[in-house]
Amino acid sequence: MEVSDSSARILAALLEARTGQRLAVSRRWRIESALQPLIRERGGTLDQLVAALAREAPLADSVVEALLNNETFFYRDRPAFDLLLGSALTRLERARSGSKRLRIWCAGCSTGQEAYSIAMRFAEQKLRWKGWSIDIVATDVSRAAIERARRGLYSQFEVQRGLAVTQMMRWFAERPGEGWQLAEEIRRMVRFEVRSLLELAPPPAASFDILLCRNVLLYFCENRRRTVFARLAGAAAPDAVLMLGAGETVIGQTEAFVADPDCRGLYLRSPEPMRRAAAS
Repeated sequence: MEVSDSSARILAALLEARTGQRLAVSRRWRIESALQPLIRERGGTLDQLVAALAREAPLADSVVEALLNNETFFYRDRPAFDLLLGSALTRLERARSGSKRLRIWCAGCSTGQEAYSIAMRFAEQKLRWKGWSIDIVATDVSRAAIERARRGLYSQFEVQRGLAVTQMMRWFAERPGEGWQLAEEIRRMVRFEVRSLLELAPPPAASFDILLCRNVLLYFCENRRRTVFARLAGAAAPDAVLMLGAGETVIGQTEAFVADPDCRGLYLRSPEPMRRAAAS
């Protein structure tokens, strides 16, 4: 099914208006595959589906949900996760030894695998974190993705991506005909919220010590990337650590964060004097 230029433009404009994400021309191949289930359900063609958007307000919500890219998996980019939950976390552990509290924000969390990856690591080190308060909040613009994340129910394929067999057996129970259910102990550790990265305020909480915003900024224009970085910086503790996707960087994008000299591939919030000078 060929996607007409007019339909592609309308769908791209709808996605950007609702989420801030751009559907680049090079990614328009996704339109057909993403919307095929909706077209089969309704009958007709893609152009007819697009024409119906003006008449059926709820249809736009379904179309936007379908067009969002919810690709994720457990411990995505394992070396980067090992660095974050290794050297960077140890540094924060020393800095928070007095308060014994860590706050973590997974922005653009999709169906929850990355947030749950962090929760599992803490659960596997119970003695180390005994007496600590570990707050993990995960947000995404997709209501459907957040609902799936809260359920913590994944397919065989999804649990095999990134997890060791020992972790599968420890934290998941197979539910025949449904998938693999994540243990309630891990699910209770994460609070999921439907929230856009472009909103004026981050999730309600004190400053976050660790922020993950992975493979989301790729889909924003330059101005919106700067807006998102500003939101993240505003929610970050002075010594917070930021983790981006493998293909993302702060270089040339923002002055709010700088490369972490001790943990290559991670970023630190810029010192306040530097940020004020950059803003002046």
